[in-house]
Amino acid sequence: AGELLTKMIQAMGLDRDEVFICNVVKCRPPNNRTPAPDEMGTCLPILAEQLEIIRPKAVCALGKTAAVGLGLIQPNESLGRNRGQFVEWRGIPTMLTYHPAYLLRQPSDKRKTWQDLQKIFPLLERRKQG
Repeated sequence: AGELLTKMIQAMGLDRDEVFICNVVKCRPPNNRTPAPDEMGTCLPILAEQLEIIRPKAVCALGKTAAVGLGLIQPNESLGRNRGQFVEWRGIPTMLTYHPAYLLRQPSDKRKTWQDLQKIFPLLERRKQG
């Protein structure tokens, strides 16, 4: 999944060290299970502070856990129905799309994810020409 994420970033004309990659939780729950809402809520102030310092032009919420953790969708909502559109999160345009780990299991959705990522391009101040 990490390698695919790197390829996605490079396809956008960026290097991995030019983007800030973070999680909605700051430590993995036992047995690498999906974080519970209260666990994500506990870490949300830290994430919000990090993003306030960085001031990104856009956020890309990769996967349902990120979308739920940021409060962009409810746990019972489908990411598939909500992906591909910008929503505001604390004043930052935020794109919801599929997580690279999901794409490894469901490669047919890579095209949808690429379309979602392309919507971020106009928000980027600078991209490497390539």
